[in-house]
Amino acid sequence: MPEGDTVFRAARRLDDALAGRTVVRSDIRVPAYATVDLAGETIHSVASRGKHVLMRIGDAVLHTHLKMEGEWRVIPPGRRWPRPAHRARAIIETTDATAVGFDLGLVEVFPASEEGERLAHLGPDLLGPDWDAAEAARRLAADPEVPAVVAFADQRNLAGLGNVLVNEVCFLRGIRPDRPIGEVELAPTIDLARRVIHANRDRLERTTTGDTRPGRRLWVYGRAGEPCRRCGTRIEHGRFGRNDVELRETYWCPHCQR
Repeated sequence: MPEGDTVFRAARRLDDALAGRTVVRSDIRVPAYATVDLAGETIHSVASRGKHVLMRIGDAVLHTHLKMEGEWRVIPPGRRWPRPAHRARAIIETTDATAVGFDLGLVEVFPASEEGERLAHLGPDLLGPDWDAAEAARRLAADPEVPAVVAFADQRNLAGLGNVLVNEVCFLRGIRPDRPIGEVELAPTIDLARRVIHANRDRLERTTTGDTRPGRRLWVYGRAGEPCRRCGTRIEHGRFGRNDVELRETYWCPHCQR
């Protein structure tokens, strides 16, 4: 699933291409919104909130979430689409470009006045203007027995961290993923998470090691059985979540994370 830094870049590309333009054609390919017609409306802005994309058009908001396979593409006039047309779930066309959302996990349209209410469940956005470290800490501390890797990935606590960055931040702070969040020093861990995601928001290839070469970008994620880059101990792998449906692939060094 794309993480907050990836979604931030996607929203920025859409904003660069669409903001201030007028919609000449819209096609929302979701039954509940199939009759929505945004043609003639001005696109005010496109922004991300955590892992969500908010396209503000006229008095409405086109709200999408990429989930696992989704992608927004900006396509110049006359250019062939990179995915089959039947996989497009939202199309916003201007005279200069067409924005196509392929395989989107969530598509909905609602009045702009409802934006705050609709997204009220999300915690402070690590990449957004509403960032509030104290509020993030308060939310994380509210359920002290939850494993750290689960608490940091919960978008209700802080918005934007995905599984890759959660694993990497836990390694960098020496936190075992199954350690209860109530035993974690929250302030420095939250600060590190924000610095890591900010460092990657303008990169196409995410890195937490500082090395951008293929195979060298991450400390632990996806490296089960490989030697730790710090101590040489074999990286371990497990799955953690609040329930069986929410289990996430998790990686850690048993020596560096105690």
